[in-house]
Order: sequence, then structure tokens, then C-alpha cells
Amino acid sequence: MTVEEGRSGLGTVALQTLGCKLNQAETESLARKFLDAGYRIVAPDHAADIYLLNTCTVTHIADRKCRNLLRLAHRRNPEALIVATGCYVERAAVEVGGIEGVVMVVGNRDKERLVEIVQAKTNGHESCGSGDILKSSPFRTRALVKIQEGCSQPCSFCVVPHVRGRERSRPQDDVIAEIKARVAEGYKEVILTGTRIGRYDHDGGLQRLVERILRESEVQRLRLSSLEPCDLTPELLNLWRDSRLCPHIHLPLQSGSDSVLQRMGRAYATADYERAAALAREAIPNISLTSDIMVGFPGEGAEEFGESYRFCESMGFAAMHVFPYSERPGTKAAVMADKVGDNEKKRRCQLMIELAHRNSRNFRERFVGQSMNVLWEGNKDGIWFGLTENYMRVFLLSHELLSNSIVPTKMVAQHDGILLGELI
Repeated sequence: MTVEEGRSGLGTVALQTLGCKLNQAETESLARKFLDAGYRIVAPDHAADIYLLNTCTVTHIADRKCRNLLRLAHRRNPEALIVATGCYVERAAVEVGGIEGVVMVVGNRDKERLVEIVQAKTNGHESCGSGDILKSSPFRTRALVKIQEGCSQPCSFCVVPHVRGRERSRPQDDVIAEIKARVAEGYKEVILTGTRIGRYDHDGGLQRLVERILRESEVQRLRLSSLEPCDLTPELLNLWRDSRLCPHIHLPLQSGSDSVLQRMGRAYATADYERAAALAREAIPNISLTSDIMVGFPGEGAEEFGESYRFCESMGFAAMHVFPYSERPGTKAAVMADKVGDNEKKRRCQLMIELAHRNSRNFRERFVGQSMNVLWEGNKDGIWFGLTENYMRVFLLSHELLSNSIVPTKMVAQHDGILLGELI
């Protein structure tokens, strides 16, 4: 449903998201529910009757960003009903509720009922003004569909199990019905997301779910958001024989040092990770392997950091999300000794980021001169931006209307970290 299809009268809602794809999927679901209830959606930087922030708490930096956004929303629009939900609220509801302007805090467990909760708070009052209504869909050209949430095997550094709870999976029929609805709305790509989608456990697990989606829906692209090394079985990898399954796997590593991985509580060693990556590369042509890398974990000495750096270098990731360790209250790592200083963490981050740029540049260089299918998402000042099946960002100068279309495109060059394309 587009914004203008919503019934008028119940006011305007601005929604903003920090954090993971699971958060993004939940915000998209909330936006649809607000539209169905009769609200209208406006951009986060415009005046709204209701401002809702779906928060993240994976690091102290995420906490700070949440506080800043909530304060900014109040300064912009002091009369708005400001609502905070999500993981930061789940972890520190009193702290979030004490931020100036925040009227309501709603944890993850009540997030799906948030529209009802807001309606009860406002007693169904109508808007005093229309605000600046978005003239197009507030959603993306790629639909995020939640299949699972929660984690029952917490790592020593991670707060997510505390704020998301134990693993729960959606019934397969519900997932497939949602995907069919998104396809009927015109979405070309669906991304399956969750806290740990490899732990999906309904009716045969993730493999069975993907088989059914490919068989029962007309989705043109299906992407899996994140997997663990143990998830990459030959049986699952065989599914990539269907060209609709995108040749991209995000495989979080966290560290390339076995001793650090052990202290982190990760369920694999570097040899296991390397085997899983090799299986994926053998099974899926042109695969893009991307990863998360943490530096400065408690006790990580210069030798262990060197091991991690060299392992990441050898893996040749298409992209690496590099971030410093951030102490999270209530986790095992928070009480570990031998903390790494902030300056050293920054130095190591910079070294890893430089490596990430080199690896990404080398990966993209392989595709210059080739034709690839690109899903074009939008444009700014005549410059279109889109994604290849293997998750490379492409830019194109064109006056044609390309939005939400999959078009064969030749990769002609890379420049400053991006691929430049031309239509065939």
C-alpha cells in the first residue's frame, strides 16, 4: 500500500530505524500497519504527529545515536508524540524514558502491538495538520521479511540475546504468504532476515523454507541476510543452482584469531570458517562473501590482531564491516581483563578498514567489462544507483526510468569504491 492509499484523519507518523536488517524489516512492517490503520507516513525530518524510533543497542555508539535522534526529534517538533521501541529500550527502558521529549517506550516483546498501543495513548485523536506527505511508497524496492528472531547461543560480547530473547521462528506458511504479498506489490527482491536465520526451525528448517519460497512464489530475487559457517551444508548450497537465489552470503567472522574466537564464544575455529567459505565459493559462481570483523576484543594482543589481519587478507572478502569492541552491560566479555585502549582500537580499526577497501577493490575489478543484472533502486540528480545480484553497488548516468527494474548492465569501470555501469 502506498501512502496516499491510507485513510486520512488519524495523523502523520515518521518512522526511523537504527541497526540491523531485522530492525529494518520490523519498521517496514510497522509502517504498513500504521497505513492500514489510517495514518499517513512522512519523512523523519519533517513535522509529524507521531515520531517513532526503532532503536539499536549493539554498541555504545548505537546507544548514543539513538539518544541524539530522539532529542533531535523533540527539538524539531516539541508537540509530537515521541515513541522509542527496539533493543535499546529492551535493555535500558528507564534510561530511554528519561530522555527529554520521549513519551512512550515499547520493548521488543510489544513491538507488533505498537499501533494499537499508540492508538490507545492518543484515543484516536485526529491530526491537527497534514505535514509533508511522502508522494511515493515509504518502503524499499527490496522487501525485508523476518523469518526468525532471538538467539539461544549467546557470544560473550553480544547483548542481542538479552534484548531479543530465545530463538523463535515464524511458520513457513506465514512467511510465504508475506513474500507473495510483497511480490504482488511489485517488489523484485526479498531478503530473508532474522537474528540467526540459519537457526530457523519450522518444518525442515531454512533449507525447506527456501525450497518452498522458490517453488511457490514468483519472486525474481531471493537473498539470505546472514549465515554462520555451520549453516553452509552441501544440501543448502545446492539451492543456489536456482539463479533467483542471489550469489551473496554474509558470513560473520568477528576475528581471524582462534584464541580470540574461543574467548568470544564463537562456535567455530578459523579452519572451520575457511572450509565453509571454500564450499560456498565452489558451489556458487561469482559469489560475494562479506563479513563482520571486530577489533580490540579484551585480551587481543598484537600477535592475535596480526593473526586476524592476515586471515582476513587471505579470505579476500568482497566487503568487511569493521568495528571496535564495545563493552555491553551484562555480557561475559564486560568483566574480562586486559581491555584494549581506545587509541589502539582506533589504530587497528583503521588498518582493517584499509584492508577492507583493498579487498573490495580487488573483488570489484574482476567484474569490470562483464554484464550483470542490476536492480535499480532510485536516482539522485540523474544518477541511478542499484545492486547486482552479488551485492555490488553500481551507479549509472541515464535519463531512462529505471526504478525497481532489473536491467542487464555492463560494468565499465570502478572509481572511489563504486562500480560505474552503462545500459546494454
